[in-house]
Amino acid sequence: MDFQELYLSANGRVSRKTWWIGTLVLIVASFILYFILGLVGLGLTSAWGPLIVFALLVYPALNLGVKRRHDRDNDGMDYKIFMGVSAVLSLLQAFGIGFTPTDLGNGMVVMAPGTIMTILQLAFAVFGLYLLVQNGFLKGTTGPNTYGPDPLGYAATA
Repeated sequence: MDFQELYLSANGRVSRKTWWIGTLVLIVASFILYFILGLVGLGLTSAWGPLIVFALLVYPALNLGVKRRHDRDNDGMDYKIFMGVSAVLSLLQAFGIGFTPTDLGNGMVVMAPGTIMTILQLAFAVFGLYLLVQNGFLKGTTGPNTYGPDPLGYAATA
């Protein structure tokens, strides 16, 4: 698996297996980044930690997701919208818009979403579940499609 091609280009297609492996690598990378940011005081308890991790991983995640959508003969616009809304929600949280500081005790304060932000996040979660099903569980187009050859190597059916 060529990780450079996987994460730095949106051209072509990837199979479900490759998408899952690529996604797991990004999840592990995000945990490592949160750990490093926690060491310098910008971890999960900071409003900026999630934004920094998002900024570092958005490009590879976008390319991986769009390639998977290509395998289903989709242009990936829904995935691009998902990533754009993710960026907006991360920025709103970082700037405290729609969020209220909440004391968890022992001096630990987190930004808790208000009612409107909670509703927006729930709607966004439903959209995320739709994309999870599309990318992670549904079979891609058999044979070549608009975006390239079948990543599993199947020829077009007659």
